Amino acid sequence: MSAIQWKRICCPIDFSGPSRDAVRVAADLSRQFNAELMLLHVFQVPVYSFLDATVFPTAQMLEQTLDRTDSLLAHWQREAEQLGARLVVAAKADGVPAVEIVQFARDNKCDLIVMGTHGHTGVKHALIGSVAEKVVRTADCPVITIRPSNQQSLQPQTQTVPEAVSS
Repeated sequence: MSAIQWKRICCPIDFSGPSRDAVRVAADLSRQFNAELMLLHVFQVPVYSFLDATVFPTAQMLEQTLDRTDSLLAHWQREAEQLGARLVVAAKADGVPAVEIVQFARDNKCDLIVMGTHGHTGVKHALIGSVAEKVVRTADCPVITIRPSNQQSLQPQTQTVPEAVSS
């Protein structure tokens, strides 16, 4: 029986408390296994429909969002490096989070995915499911899910959303 040898670890992040907990675990595993750590943030460009109008973000809104994402990714990358992770790569993708995470891990030949999770309950979970659950079901590699370290971690960070224009 051979020992586990992870060489590349993907850690999807959404800048929440549970994601921070996952980065801590992923950085520790990266250090222990001398593995590359790849941070990934997946976002979906918001499109809203109301009656007969569809509302898209403006180019300026999208640019501001991407700039903010780049800034946050750089910050989280530095944090992971300070935790001792090896060769931290930060990437972003636009699309359906679970699909993009699995595809990123596949394309980058990741041996492990470490991600935060928190439970959904009732009808919402039955109809939608969580991103972590979808990743666990569809990933080609093992997935370690990290539950929040405390209830306060479940509160999402507040972000200001610029006004949208309709077309």
